[in-house]
Amino acid sequence: MSSAGAGTSEVMEFETWHALSGDRIPNHPSFPVLLYRGVEAAAGGVEACATQFSEHGWGGSWVDGVFGFHHFHSTSHEVLGVIGGHATLELGGPQGQAFEVSTGDVVVLPAGTGHRLASSDQEFTVVGAYPAGQEDYDLLRGDDPEEVAAAREGIAALEAPPEDPVGGEGVGRWR
Repeated sequence: MSSAGAGTSEVMEFETWHALSGDRIPNHPSFPVLLYRGVEAAAGGVEACATQFSEHGWGGSWVDGVFGFHHFHSTSHEVLGVIGGHATLELGGPQGQAFEVSTGDVVVLPAGTGHRLASSDQEFTVVGAYPAGQEDYDLLRGDDPEEVAAAREGIAALEAPPEDPVGGEGVGRWR
């Protein structure tokens, strides 16, 4: 599926993928992962990417890589804009799927979605951000079954953010 990006002159591609629930990594019960390819702002570097996210109500931005262990956030949705290099990200936990990402790709992870870096080149860098009010996120590995059970309740109750971080149609599908 393709759609024109807001504020871009190029066509960005849009995909969705729904992660199945697991014992350690809950994933979101109804919101799919959103993957945008060819996002001009992400290809434009740190400032352009963080600014686009901020303009759509996603803040608390940071610049780094992705942890190499399966983890998830139960208190926040997360966006990752690839501003350099390429990598293989495993989404959905051990029961999930590997996705190749590169400069200009943006991955929107609904709360509960497991993610980890499987491999990357040395240039791999992302800008991460969170919807307004969700910047104080947690980081869970799914080691404690009671913690995972409690996290599932919070994840299911977390509403969709008002806007998509790149101005696309994806987050609208979460409503």
